Amino acid sequence: MTEFLFDGPQEARFTVLLAHGAGAPMDSAAMNATAKALAAQGLRVARFEFAYMASRRTEAGRKPPPKAETVMPEYVAAVDALGPTAGPLIIGGQSMGGRVASMVADGLFDAGRIAGLVCLGYPFHPPGRPEQLRTAHLKGLKTPALVCQGTRDEFGTRDEVARYELSPTIEMLWLQDGDHNLTPRKSVSGFSAADHMKTVATTVEAWLGRIAR
Repeated sequence: MTEFLFDGPQEARFTVLLAHGAGAPMDSAAMNATAKALAAQGLRVARFEFAYMASRRTEAGRKPPPKAETVMPEYVAAVDALGPTAGPLIIGGQSMGGRVASMVADGLFDAGRIAGLVCLGYPFHPPGRPEQLRTAHLKGLKTPALVCQGTRDEFGTRDEVARYELSPTIEMLWLQDGDHNLTPRKSVSGFSAADHMKTVATTVEAWLGRIAR
């Protein structure tokens, strides 16, 4: 049974379903900050964990992250478990969670079950291995998508991503000096983590207004 964490008003115009990254749970500091920022913009946020991460909260203990492809059915199951929402549903997540969401997005979009996709720190390639791209399915993506990425993200910097062939349905939000959690070095960028979270939340809200009228 899928368990959720909710933030924001239940009757919000939009619901955003988020999955966590490979190594941190749904209530990590980064996920908490993201959920709170989106909720402050009036969005309803639902978070869930893949089974391997949920098992770490039990006597079963720590399990390593599986390949993203193997948890695709779990993401679809989470959409099923969430059930009807007051308004359009957006799926996404942080790092691996966003990648998995992107891999199931078109099937759900074609079925009229979701309106869009939000990826926070998309893992375009493993750190230090820029040749191992995870972008093949993004070339023909039909789902409207917003990718929020730090300019110094070791999983895909701004200069690297500029060279990729990505679907025209994908919009990029670049956060100055942000790392994989979108966190900047304030002494370098002049921005704080809270500044970037506010930018993410306001951009997501504006983007939703364009794609789901």
